[in-house]
Amino acid sequence: MSNQFDIEYTVNIWREGTQFVAHAMPLDVMSSGQTPEEARNALDEAVQLFLATATEIGTLEEILLEAGYEVNADRWDSPLWVATERHFATVGV
Repeated sequence: MSNQFDIEYTVNIWREGTQFVAHAMPLDVMSSGQTPEEARNALDEAVQLFLATATEIGTLEEILLEAGYEVNADRWDSPLWVATERHFATVGV
């Protein structure tokens, strides 16, 4: 694999109070902002820093394999997401 390659990830964004939270799956990196766009941009920066740090300390391949990624030519493909669902659970009596 060359020194430069793409790593795809899926982003979920939701609202928590006055903030929007963005989560990169399956990397499990999160960030937030006052708008969905700010959260998305902050997340992209956080992912870049996370991947750069993992590369520097030599753990990137291990992290990606443990997260379910597969190498394909010059990119790492994330697991194929089948569905994003919202479920409810009953708690209490």
